[in-house]
Amino acid sequence: MSLDLMAGRAAQLFTRCFGHQPRWIVAAPGRVNLIGEHTDYNDGFVLPMAIRRYILIAADTNTRRQVTLHSETTGETANFSIRPKVERGEPGWSNYVRGVIAGFQKLGKGATGFDAVIESTLPLGGGLASSAALEVATATLLEAMTGPALEPLEKALLCQRAEHDFAGVPCGIMDQFASILAQEDHALLLDCRSRTATSVAMTDPAVTVLIINTNIRHKLAESEYAKRRSQCEAAARVLKVAALRDATPEALNNARRQMEPAVFRRARHVISENARTVQAAQAIQASDWAKVGELMYASHASLHEDYEVSCPELDTVVEIAQSIGEAGGVIGCRMTGGGFGGCAVSLVRTDAVQRTTRALDGAYEKKTGHQVNIFSSRPAAGAGVLKLT
Repeated sequence: MSLDLMAGRAAQLFTRCFGHQPRWIVAAPGRVNLIGEHTDYNDGFVLPMAIRRYILIAADTNTRRQVTLHSETTGETANFSIRPKVERGEPGWSNYVRGVIAGFQKLGKGATGFDAVIESTLPLGGGLASSAALEVATATLLEAMTGPALEPLEKALLCQRAEHDFAGVPCGIMDQFASILAQEDHALLLDCRSRTATSVAMTDPAVTVLIINTNIRHKLAESEYAKRRSQCEAAARVLKVAALRDATPEALNNARRQMEPAVFRRARHVISENARTVQAAQAIQASDWAKVGELMYASHASLHEDYEVSCPELDTVVEIAQSIGEAGGVIGCRMTGGGFGGCAVSLVRTDAVQRTTRALDGAYEKKTGHQVNIFSSRPAAGAGVLKLT
């Protein structure tokens, strides 16, 4: 669905809920990470791109000193006061919005009360950064309401703090950066230490990104995420570096006997994944798609074997993609996101998208008894204010 059509739907929904047209409609995209997994909290590199799936907010101010939010996705409505300050509350998804409003209040940009509806084409819990898109859409709305716009880094950090403080999720900065800074037909090479972003052209129309949602989410994801972070910190202490970003394969091998086997494997993944991410950005820039595919498969193998965050469903998607192979139009495939379910990402020859989608869908259902949701996307532009049509 085009953004214009989505904006029209959001406007209609707002009018149904509040009896008049919205003053603003804003949109923020989700993202898929092409490569660079679990490197962000190790000061490393990631290579996301924004996708053409969005969170939209249609809104207008009110005089009640309250915020009323209706989510079309959940069917729930949240009401809360903005005076004297915004507090955490229910429903849980409203905390992503509450946290951003609180961040603006700390900046002295006291938002007035407003009514809003939230429309989404992003699957919740699929690892495509729907929470960051909601935060960024909220921040973009508040910029339009209060002016002037924040600097992109300030905006991304404000949204990240909202997720930390109000939603209780210790996320990295990648999702917010991608939703704010992405350019159309470009991926984003992000240095998570310096917080600098470099656009990487993906203008070749012969290559399309497929996102394959397994619709599976295993419950151990959150506890295992915390454990992986702790293991990476333990490895960095043994190696006497500030973060695994600073470690080399040689130093890691020399220190192998000083680490538990699992800690060694976690560090090996992060160190090798950082190198793969930089190489992948260079290969995309050069349209060396065979190299990109090789790096994607190596990334998935490392996430499966060394980081142990894949799962049978994600492994099955990657195995099917490999069996289709370059001859069938599949360049590369890997899990994307934190792991233990969610989505895989694949680069596919554009003229093979339809038959690859059918082959993946059929083979996955045959092997697992479950269905996947598959959609394609070109790299999208970052968040912005839409004009009513």
